[in-house]
Amino acid sequence: MPKVLITTSSFNVAAAESLALLGQAGYEIVTNPHGRKLTEDEAAALLGDDVAGMIAGTEPLTRRVLSCARGLKVVSRCGIGLDSVDLAAARELGIEVTNTPDAPSAAVAELTLGLILDQLRRISQADRQIRAGQWKPLMGGLLAARTVGIIGFGRIGRRVAHLARAFGARVLAYDAAGVESDGIADSSALEPLLAAADIVTLHMPSQKAPGHFLDAARIGLMKRGAVLVNTARGDLVDEAALVQAICDGRLGGAALDTYEKEPYAGPLAELPQAVLTAHMGSYAEESRGIMEREAADNLYRELAARGLVAGRTA
Repeated sequence: MPKVLITTSSFNVAAAESLALLGQAGYEIVTNPHGRKLTEDEAAALLGDDVAGMIAGTEPLTRRVLSCARGLKVVSRCGIGLDSVDLAAARELGIEVTNTPDAPSAAVAELTLGLILDQLRRISQADRQIRAGQWKPLMGGLLAARTVGIIGFGRIGRRVAHLARAFGARVLAYDAAGVESDGIADSSALEPLLAAADIVTLHMPSQKAPGHFLDAARIGLMKRGAVLVNTARGDLVDEAALVQAICDGRLGGAALDTYEKEPYAGPLAELPQAVLTAHMGSYAEESRGIMEREAADNLYRELAARGLVAGRTA
């Protein structure tokens, strides 16, 4: 019996009609047995020769992993980013790769805004103090009085800009492809944005080059007291340099949803100036439902196009 492998651990199989249709067509639906993001070895072990299609999370689908999957024809990424997939290897091996670029955008943008407001008004800090028996109102700041620097101006970056401007913030944006948007200041170079922004928020894919996009040198260029927000990819930020900058008082804080290594268990968790969430940017019920249905639909469509669904063709 051919199989469909679903590696994203939170996927609601019952709500995806296309998966039911694949089941009726003779496919066995196999889910992630580990209940978390897979390692490279775990992904390779699950991708047996009988797996024809895959709904993927952010596990590393390297050339080695894809080469192990001799029957794999379609990888349907449940999410936007494709940086976890070796696209060149997929092309060489004849594996179609799809994603769901629109569905998560609103959810990630709204979490980003929530993290920004949490940092400015010290919400998480106040909550922790009350739970510890301390009653002390904390002074914060207004988003309307801040400059927000957005690095990466795609679907999510543009939504964040719209939300920030609705609060009255000044918005700067930098993107390697350029920025075209009314009311947004296009920063033609990264360094001036880092120097001017009170809040720097990242909305870009992982970098192919070794090292971190926001390394110690670039963190050192950020405005004193600024806050870093990362809801994009964990490997963009040098976490050790970030911790040092916060401890030295050069940065006011950080709010992260993604990390170099997940699950996260590092020194940022000890800093009151850091707000941390568990890679849950897309985890809004409405967005997640749309995203999962789109991923299942993409998988069904591509398998049918290859004549791998009985009685169905594209």
